Formats: sequence, structure tokens, C-alpha cells
Amino acid sequence: MSGETLRAPRQQLRRLRASAFDIALDFQGLLKSASIARLSGARRVFGYSRAGLRERASALLLSKRVAVPRNIHVIRKSLLLLEGALGVPEPEELSFPINVSAIHEREADDAAAGERYAILNPGGGWPTKLWSVDRFGKLADRLWSSYGISSLVTYGPGELALAEGVRQSSVLGRARPVSLSLKGFYSLARGASVYVGGDTGPTHLAVAAGAPIVGLFGPTEWWRNGSPRVEDICVERNDIDCRVDCHRRSCSKWICMDIEVERVMEAVERRLT
Repeated sequence: MSGETLRAPRQQLRRLRASAFDIALDFQGLLKSASIARLSGARRVFGYSRAGLRERASALLLSKRVAVPRNIHVIRKSLLLLEGALGVPEPEELSFPINVSAIHEREADDAAAGERYAILNPGGGWPTKLWSVDRFGKLADRLWSSYGISSLVTYGPGELALAEGVRQSSVLGRARPVSLSLKGFYSLARGASVYVGGDTGPTHLAVAAGAPIVGLFGPTEWWRNGSPRVEDICVERNDIDCRVDCHRRSCSKWICMDIEVERVMEAVERRLT
């Protein structure tokens, strides 16, 4: 309830109201996102029908609802909202062009150091999404001994300890921490032999870059948040009694990410071929 916290919404509301919006699209399906869409002053606010909302009460703030199927990928779900609201047809193929400069490409080249490489990303916004740094280190050793592929361990703000943990867990010393800008990371992912990571921003950027993906998913859904490409692979625990896409940020069991290195390596081998 600090003064700064109370001032921020007022400032944002003034910025919203400074423009005359005709249409607002709520891609999130939350009370917060629908409230922002409504407060924008847009005459029409489009969102999902009740089955597609994450918080169903947000339907009260919508002026038109677009029906979407259950259990579809979030990218396709968003495209269906765009089609229903504005008549923009869903594309036959997905592509995610991100403009990068020579600076970003040099950043990626410096990180790669001329080697064939995999990207291992141990970070994630929730503790329950994390695979162990020890297993990431063992995976780096397997990649080197089996394929001669070095591992670049990418990390963002506050994740250096995770990356260092992976480096220290690699007996062969083939896991090297690197921190890049977002566009530098995108450039790096474009040249990766394979990318291994959980449900986190860098994984989505790696998908956008076209990197071959092996996803490690526990409390969230691969079919919703993972790669939309059929050739990419998800490794998850389906043999446990609590695996119900729980979306928990803390857990007393913490077994859905207890995935053996051998299973991940098998997925990597399939994806490499």
C-alpha cells in the first residue's frame, strides 16, 4: 500500500486513456487483463468464451466472446481470438521472425566459439519447473562423449548460481555458462544442434528461432505451453499419481521433475536424428 504502488495504476490508466482505442483483445483470460482491456475505453472488448478463460469471472468484462476448443496450444488459441475478433485468418504455417543485427550475431558467435553446441537452460520462473543442475551437468557429459557436442549453459538475471552448478557438475568440463542479450540468445539458438530446457521464456525464444527442442515439463502442460512443432519432444513424468498439470509454484512431493538423465538423453538422441 505504498504511495508508489498506489500511484502506478493511476499513471497507467492515464496513459491508457490518452489514446482512443476502438477494440481491445484480451489474450490472457484473466480478471486483470480483462480489466485493463475494459479500462482502455475501447468500445469493444474481445476475449474467449467461458471454456477458454483462465478466470471465468473475467467474462463479465467482455463485450464479445470468441469460442475456442479446449486443450489447444496457446499460440493457436490466440490466433483463433484474432480471427474471431478481426477476421485475420490463422496461417497455415507458423514463423516467428525476429530482427537481429550484426551485433547480436557476433554475440552469438563469440559464445559458440566455433564449436558444435547444445543449449542447456536450467532456469525457470517457478522452483517446481526446474530440473536438477546435477543432471544437467551429466547430460552435458553425455552430449560430449557421445556426439562431441559442447554445452552452453544459458542464464539470465539471478540465475548465475544455477549455471555455475551445471558447470561444476560436468565431470568432463564441457558445460560453459554464457549470458546473452535476448536477441543474442535468439541468434545463438538458431545455430544450436539441440536445446534442452523447461517451461520458461528462453525455451519459447528457442522455439521461435527454430532450434530442435527437448522440453522438460512438470507442473505445466507441454500441449499448451511447449513447442507447436510435432518433431520437438517433451520429456515428462506420466507415471505419478499427482501428475495433473497442477500449476503449483511450491510442492511437498516435487517428483514431476524427477526425470532421469537417461530418459532425457534418449529424447535428445531422437531429436538430433
